[in-house]
Amino acid sequence: MNTFIKPLQYWQAIIFDFDGVVVESGDIKAQAFAELYRDYGETIAQAAVTYHRANGGMSRYRKFHYFQQQLLHKPPLTLEEEQALDRRFSQLVMEAVIACQPVPGADTLIRQAAASIPLFVASGTPENELHIIVERRGLSPYFTEVRGAPALKETLVADILSAHALAAERVLMIGDALVDYESAQGNGVAFIGRVRPGDPNPFPEQVATLPDLCQLTT
Repeated sequence: MNTFIKPLQYWQAIIFDFDGVVVESGDIKAQAFAELYRDYGETIAQAAVTYHRANGGMSRYRKFHYFQQQLLHKPPLTLEEEQALDRRFSQLVMEAVIACQPVPGADTLIRQAAASIPLFVASGTPENELHIIVERRGLSPYFTEVRGAPALKETLVADILSAHALAAERVLMIGDALVDYESAQGNGVAFIGRVRPGDPNPFPEQVATLPDLCQLTT
């Protein structure tokens, strides 16, 4: 274990990102973006995937707006267009995320830690969709609060700290994207990065990272 990673007993609470931290859903989301934009050609579809992978943790809504103007060079999305993309994306990913494999060690860590401290989710996934996924995976009883988009992740973390009177320095956040690290840093929260074996490490070199969550279980 990295010497900067404190034992589980030290923490007052843990905040989990969801995709890539609790569930191995990164490829599912990437494939959905490719499918969503494939009608515009394979070059556009692959550009959407590349942007998605480079901006893990960013809400799909912000990506939709970026693609509309920067990839498709179209006028800004209307609310109706955004909602239509959102519905289609949910259809492509929901059942697959519910059924996909957990990150190794995640389910065990969640069950162990929930017995002694409050656990939270702060995700870029839309909050209503996230609640359904967490519920159907049988994880709802273990989380004190599950938060998602459209609020920015740094705001979600701040809201969790404030609502539950948590001392930031005694709270651990686990994420797999740079925005997770930046959200933790912005709130004074400790951070561990999860880097899936074979994936590039998006974090600064001083950030403690793990290939999965097995080392955090007891």
